[in-house]
Amino acid sequence: MKKQYIFAVVVICLTLTAFLLTDSSDTIVKYPTGYRNWTHVKTLVLEKGHPLYEAFGGIHHIYANKIALEAYKSNKKFKDGSVIVFDLLEAVNSDNAIAEGSRKVVGVMEKDSKKFKDTGGWGFEGFNGDTKERIVKNMYGECFSCHLSQKNNDYVFSQYRK
Repeated sequence: MKKQYIFAVVVICLTLTAFLLTDSSDTIVKYPTGYRNWTHVKTLVLEKGHPLYEAFGGIHHIYANKIALEAYKSNKKFKDGSVIVFDLLEAVNSDNAIAEGSRKVVGVMEKDSKKFKDTGGWGFEGFNGDTKERIVKNMYGECFSCHLSQKNNDYVFSQYRK
């Protein structure tokens, strides 16, 4: 009985240690260094009156890495390794022109069907302005719940403009 008790305590301790030492960075979406050198997919401007204006009003530039670009061009499912960047900037109206203002958010979608199986294979993150400060606290509630409406497009809103 004493050996079983000691064995149980050792197993519990090892399990807790493994849990505490597990690197949670395996489910973290990385900042997309150099994304402005990737392929520009499209631009969109959300103005006052749009239902998402409060959260996402401004100029949206969408960039895709090479793997994501293949899926955009072929209208097929995005492969693991695909990264899509949503670069949101303030829209400044001046002298009958709309120009880019300050960066508000760098939003990132990273495809890894194993790491992000609960969110359609996609990891989501937002970086505040020109910083690498993470702003997404709940990937499912803050991002994926909206992207669910695009299930037939592999959870991606944008389409490649040929």
